[in-house]
Amino acid sequence: MYDVITVGSATVDVFAKTKVSELIKITDSRGETELLAYPTGSKILIGELEFTTGGGATNTAVALARLGHKVACISKMGARGNAEKILRALKREKIDTSLAVCSKKGRTGYSIILDSLKHDRTILAFKGSNNELKFSEINKRKLKTKWFYFSTMMEESFKTLEKLSEFAEKNKIKIAFNTSEYLAKKGPKFLKNILSRTTLFVLNKEEAGLIVGKGNERELLKKLHNLGPKIVVITDGKHGVHASNGKGIYFLQPHKVKVVETTGAGDAFASSFLSGLIKKNDIKFALKLASANAESVISHHGAKNKLLTYKEALADVRENPTKLRKTYKL
Repeated sequence: MYDVITVGSATVDVFAKTKVSELIKITDSRGETELLAYPTGSKILIGELEFTTGGGATNTAVALARLGHKVACISKMGARGNAEKILRALKREKIDTSLAVCSKKGRTGYSIILDSLKHDRTILAFKGSNNELKFSEINKRKLKTKWFYFSTMMEESFKTLEKLSEFAEKNKIKIAFNTSEYLAKKGPKFLKNILSRTTLFVLNKEEAGLIVGKGNERELLKKLHNLGPKIVVITDGKHGVHASNGKGIYFLQPHKVKVVETTGAGDAFASSFLSGLIKKNDIKFALKLASANAESVISHHGAKNKLLTYKEALADVRENPTKLRKTYKL
């Protein structure tokens, strides 16, 4: 029996760092947008190149494993070098990879992360087989777990998430769901089959607005609860996090930390919040644990490099208390 099976993308991530990019701001009817710009018609030298593994399923699997949980990972990849690199990295973290799908005709996902000016990142993402996971390719007999953790998947793979949510309902498996802008833009009707069966739903404020329309945190939380999730968490960067169990709303103000790079911070936060729920069934503790791990990740390069062990996370929670309060009833 697993504590959690993570389901989502698996990629090889390449961090490319140069010294010639510029940040340009444009203003139009939609508001102000920041663009990363490079000179055309020239060869740009890369000062530093770092290869790691990434993707929602692998990032969260590693986070949960380091926090002490028994974890398996479901992703679809190719069958050669890049897939082998990802599987080796997961096995080093003692994550069960027997549910991963490797296809000779498939291609492993690949992401290029460009200069992180102002701490935000621009990612060139090749989805490859991440969009092609079929429900029929998953060994159902091995889906013995207390929780599924769903990260964003698209196309055929999203249909598989829907079928897994039905499987979870029939087999009394809880679902944690961390969406992205891709899916949030589709709206509530598109997401209803999963959201109606979800226990924990984690997303940022912009994504919440895309799903249920604009509003303050209390309004957003109430509307999202109405779609089915029992616990809803809305993150808003340096402005803090609001979490609701349908009865009360809790607010956490994160520490002011030096942000090096934000890749993987959302995965770290959401998976660590789930870990806190599993360990203590306490939203306040879950918020503290999630904040500690996310702040560790954004203080370093790479999505997995500084994910904390449970012992390290507890020490951070004790030594660096956060401002947390129950704000009001929903």
